[in-house]
Amino acid sequence: MPTDHEPAPTPVTTPPTPDPVRGALELEPTARGVLPHRLPAWARAQNTDGQLAMAEAQPSGVRLAFRTRSTAVALETLPTKRVYVGAPPRPDGLYDLVVDGRLVDRASAPGGNTLTLDMAAGTAETVPGPPGTVRFAELPAGVKDIEIWLPHNEAAELLALRTDAPVEPLPESGRRVWLHHGSSISHGSDAASPSTTWPALAAARGGVDLVNLGLGGAALLDPFTARTLRDTPADLISVKIGINLVNADLMRLRAFTPAVHGFLDTIREGHPATPLLVVTPILCPIHEETPGPCAPDFSEIAEGRIKFKAVGDPAEVAAGKLTLSVIRDELTRIVRQRAADDPHLHLLDGRELYGEADHAELPLPDELHPDAATHRRMGERFAALAFAPDGPFATRP
Repeated sequence: MPTDHEPAPTPVTTPPTPDPVRGALELEPTARGVLPHRLPAWARAQNTDGQLAMAEAQPSGVRLAFRTRSTAVALETLPTKRVYVGAPPRPDGLYDLVVDGRLVDRASAPGGNTLTLDMAAGTAETVPGPPGTVRFAELPAGVKDIEIWLPHNEAAELLALRTDAPVEPLPESGRRVWLHHGSSISHGSDAASPSTTWPALAAARGGVDLVNLGLGGAALLDPFTARTLRDTPADLISVKIGINLVNADLMRLRAFTPAVHGFLDTIREGHPATPLLVVTPILCPIHEETPGPCAPDFSEIAEGRIKFKAVGDPAEVAAGKLTLSVIRDELTRIVRQRAADDPHLHLLDGRELYGEADHAELPLPDELHPDAATHRRMGERFAALAFAPDGPFATRP
């Protein structure tokens, strides 16, 4: 509280603009504010898949970054919260407050739209709701750098940022930009919060700025995703390929090989000499030797648990069906072949991030996605491998 000699802080309202928003590729104007997207409009127009549309609008890796003396911050937002038919209510999405590089608080926004999903029937219905406000108070006095990480698993329309002192953009840090693409595991799956997904943790340890194109269920070698990676400025690029192609049973080996080449060729059109790291799948026992499709098991949905199982026939691998083992072998062959003419192309076996010993200690709770502890382990390991002095993302003179 101000004393008799101190004037009350003057409220400051800052509209959402590109200046404080990082990690989004586009801000779509809405009637009330802006909606962050992780794919540009032209790419979204080429997509007909509802899963991808939902995933790219969930702002994994997107954060508001600014400098201020304010001791209180409030973000007015309109979230879209998911409800699954037959399952208990999901927890609200979390907003992480990072001050001078340190996570200091978490909060959720009340209200919001409701997206009801019936996984058995394959239907979705959205009911509009009121906006809510995420509040953080009792921040330290003085000038500080603030990041508000938006929920990685919940769309959030940004309406206004309210503080008790002016905000200004962060000065250029000189940090490299790391552009990463992958599946729901890279998107965040069951991470504890948006700043603790494995890519966010790896970026913090590596001292780089993250642009996360992890798209839950949608790392499918789509050409529009490759062109998005091609056109996005970046100093470092990684692509994690495999699990979605297996569990969607999308293509056979004959199509997979040229699709990978085409995906990498497109990225290289815009980034001919950028360090490019291809990451093979982490261990997932249900799909190591058994192809897709992957099917949900709803037997425990009333308790809030869904597990997954592989329902493909291993005998069909000989005819070209994909498993994680097949994909690892073929990605290794492709990268070695291309690296002969591309010295900036690198390979990382995903089992170095999560392998047999890790699975024995930290099994995948739903047979498909890592939990919060595994995200932390994967982030630490990726940083240790990729940003090491002899790693593919090492700082070069």
